[in-house]
Amino acid sequence: MIRIVAFDGETVRSDVTVSDLPRLLKDPKSVLWVDLVETPVAEARPLLEGIFGFHPLAVDDALEEQHIPKVDDWGSYLYIALYGIHVDLSHEHLLELPELDCFLMPRCMVTFQAQAASTVEQLWQAVQTDQRAFSRGAPYLLYNLLDRLMADYMLALETLDGRVEELEDMVFQRPSEKLLGEIFAYKRVLMQLRRALMPQREVLNKLSRGDFALINHADSVYFRDTYDHLVRLYEIADTTRDAVNDILEMYLSVVNNRMNDVMKTLTVITTLFMPLSFIAGFFGMNYFQPSMPLPRWTGPVSLGLTLGAMAIMPVTMYWWMSKRNLI
Repeated sequence: MIRIVAFDGETVRSDVTVSDLPRLLKDPKSVLWVDLVETPVAEARPLLEGIFGFHPLAVDDALEEQHIPKVDDWGSYLYIALYGIHVDLSHEHLLELPELDCFLMPRCMVTFQAQAASTVEQLWQAVQTDQRAFSRGAPYLLYNLLDRLMADYMLALETLDGRVEELEDMVFQRPSEKLLGEIFAYKRVLMQLRRALMPQREVLNKLSRGDFALINHADSVYFRDTYDHLVRLYEIADTTRDAVNDILEMYLSVVNNRMNDVMKTLTVITTLFMPLSFIAGFFGMNYFQPSMPLPRWTGPVSLGLTLGAMAIMPVTMYWWMSKRNLI
């Protein structure tokens, strides 16, 4: 799907078609945003190369290849590759990072989404009624997009951080293999998120320094603000990842302590019944049908004494072990 919104200096129009683009691109008053959402390559390539005149290599980067976030200066336009974000705690794949490709010109921004991103949709709905995003040209429109993207990253990190706190409580309540698998899943997600934030931080750093002619000093201030937000996000992601590592260590400690308690209990039981096993094994318990004529060893008196010793022995062993703080 190809959708276009245009600002003529007074009103925002969303009824623009592809055939109107050549005329609007020549109009010095117009600011355009062309959004390609899950558009087939065969339909998107002629538009990007033909009408906009983007270099085939830049178009290939946007349409066919997967990239880490980056920014390329092609003179009359910038090509920017970013990652959107989507977190769903109820889904097996907790984190999705759809690639978002942008072409930035002085009065036009073109976005390509192989997979629809909620961040773009939010801004698209907002610009229909609020023309301030177009007031400073396409670079300011890009800033609005990046600002919303950072807000989505912050929301995702808050969601992950809240779940990590729940995992910390569950470690002490009911540690299990399922919980361990979830801890490893969140650790993997945070590492993936950190790898996505690191190159994007460099992209925003370049945009905020004013290295590109398309972004003047007045606009670079806005990108510097977004860059500051991203640095903070990176630090939060690092902190949350450290928290997950701590939870993993706590889980292993709790499991080891519980295992030690189980071994301690089994050891106490074995120790208490060891004398009884010795007595029963030594005498063979042949009181009712003695194999040899030994009435003193197999008579009623011996039976009573043996049963009494077997009853007293565990109690005595338990008292002795308690006194020595062995249990």
